[in-house]
Amino acid sequence: MAETPKDNLYYRAHVFCCTNQRPDGHARGSCAAKGSVKLRDYMKVRAKELGLDGVRINSAGCLDRCEQGPAIVIYPEGVWYSATTREDIDEILQKHLVDGGRARNLLMPTSSGRDCSDVSDKDCENCGGC
Repeated sequence: MAETPKDNLYYRAHVFCCTNQRPDGHARGSCAAKGSVKLRDYMKVRAKELGLDGVRINSAGCLDRCEQGPAIVIYPEGVWYSATTREDIDEILQKHLVDGGRARNLLMPTSSGRDCSDVSDKDCENCGGC
């Protein structure tokens, strides 16, 4: 059987959590000021508790979406989320990384501004708009 690009991935999923810190009062805000470091720490613990093999949770510098954050992006799909609570993190872990779907209500708009919260999982996977 021929290898597919997914067969060659080091991680099944690579999650980047923006922990960028800008000065207080900065016009764009920052994910760290919105609690992203604690949320990232919680996500790492929960992913381990759920036994999510092949999933890596990492900090990232600025992902350039702090206004909509705390920003999280999951590769290889390139799906962007905004998570503000532990419950949001639980939903992302369960729906995206356990079930293979999307946490629709937490999706950030695509780079083209499209709101994908009502797109089916199948259409989302084929869209490439995230």
